[in-house]
Amino acid sequence: MTSSFLPDEQTDQLRTYCRHRANLLHMTASTSKKMQKYLMLLNLRLDVVVNDICGLTGLSIVRAICHGETNPEVLASLRHGNCRTSKEEIAKALQSNGRKDFLFGLKQELETYDHLQRKIEQCDKEIAIKLNEIIENDENKNQHFIEPKSYKKINKNTPKDIDINLKSYQMFEGTDLLAIEGMSYSSVLSLMSEIGLKGIHKFPTAKHFTSWLRLAPNNKVSGGKILSSKVPKGSNRLKIALRNAANAIGNLKDSTPLRDFFQRINFRKGRISAISATARKLAVIIWNMVVKKVPYLNPEGYLFLDQKRKLGLVKRIKKQIAKFALTNEDLGIVTA
Repeated sequence: MTSSFLPDEQTDQLRTYCRHRANLLHMTASTSKKMQKYLMLLNLRLDVVVNDICGLTGLSIVRAICHGETNPEVLASLRHGNCRTSKEEIAKALQSNGRKDFLFGLKQELETYDHLQRKIEQCDKEIAIKLNEIIENDENKNQHFIEPKSYKKINKNTPKDIDINLKSYQMFEGTDLLAIEGMSYSSVLSLMSEIGLKGIHKFPTAKHFTSWLRLAPNNKVSGGKILSSKVPKGSNRLKIALRNAANAIGNLKDSTPLRDFFQRINFRKGRISAISATARKLAVIIWNMVVKKVPYLNPEGYLFLDQKRKLGLVKRIKKQIAKFALTNEDLGIVTA
């Protein structure tokens, strides 16, 4: 019987905080949906004019509604400067029917949302304390420093007052995992909390790592022929984080080796297979970066499918030339 993977004590404690935070975020998302339902029942179609009712514009309007404001023009004036929808359009969508029962439900859900946000803030403080404790007590970690990445998007679910870019660079002793396109702060935090530096070194090869993640195909071979190559069932939080990162890579507009790889698999086998294949490739890249200290070089550092096809084609052509003893004259090659 094979043993299960268990992280070290420090990583295990960090994992508890991060998993609890993820559960709080899940409850927050559920509360947000209920708020949206009550707004619709009040005939307030805020979801039509803003992308997120819990964003800067959305929450300002919801709070004003809960405080008794019903004038559409006044509510529309709370629009944040970054909102693309005009005040006139917002006002048209906020014609309330005045139902007190639905307004009561909305107030209750807003209170729940604010309560969960306070819980998340407390959780963020504990995560920051634990990260500092792990890094400051290790001389190999706290000696590293990296400049902030302004191009990496910070969304509302990213832990506040924690420089995850710096903390991850120190945690993995000088490995910049955010250099990989598609890797977000939440993905890196999942990697730090679910497995940690010591944990990833427990896997002797990248194949062992991807197999544990349930991202490697389970090839069933008989007589030298592959009968099945399905990815085995099973999941964990790190696998989900890598699949989310792979999905983000597939949505990139600019051409990169990983995005091109995603598009090739997507064209042949569909998006679900492309996400799994790209997530596996991400896991291999991460293992090589952390264990072997191989920096991520984009695109020269990795040999992707197009280059392999080119080398294979050149090899076959050379073989045919040798087989038929073709000369430069036969091939139409003019030499000086």
